[in-house]
Amino acid sequence: MADALGEESHAAKRDWRDHGVRIVHSDELDANTPQTPGMNRAAAITHASAGASSLWAGTVTIHPNAKTGAHHHGPVESVIYVLRGRARMRWGERLEFTAEAGPGDFIFIPPYAPHQEINALPDEPLVCVLARSGQAPVVVNLDITPAEPPEEAAWVDPCHPQLAEEA
Repeated sequence: MADALGEESHAAKRDWRDHGVRIVHSDELDANTPQTPGMNRAAAITHASAGASSLWAGTVTIHPNAKTGAHHHGPVESVIYVLRGRARMRWGERLEFTAEAGPGDFIFIPPYAPHQEINALPDEPLVCVLARSGQAPVVVNLDITPAEPPEEAAWVDPCHPQLAEEA
């Protein structure tokens, strides 16, 4: 018999109690993850903690007035959601581009993109939620001499041309 989505009922085939929704509490975050100088990552959703098979999620904190080293995450896409503070991102072969994000903003980082996270505030930590498209804890730290000054870059997608005029 098919369910509302037209698929066979999975309830009879799975033990949803042990293989269903998993809550990872804040005191269960795992700091034993590859780190980049200048930031502290803690894993929340991984295969080990929640049974995830194709994504990773966790937190990242950058201390006041601190910045990470330049790095990339290989073939993995990353999304950063800013909870508190002000993020200044630099990216490019020489970290020549920059933009800022605040609470409620999302940041997308494509595969292999050299980037650096900077806490733009001198007296408050930058606290973010991080999600990645893969389980592999890929962090490739890079030795880059940054371009000075960086160019401010606002990306505007073709579906919202009115934003280009506001940028």
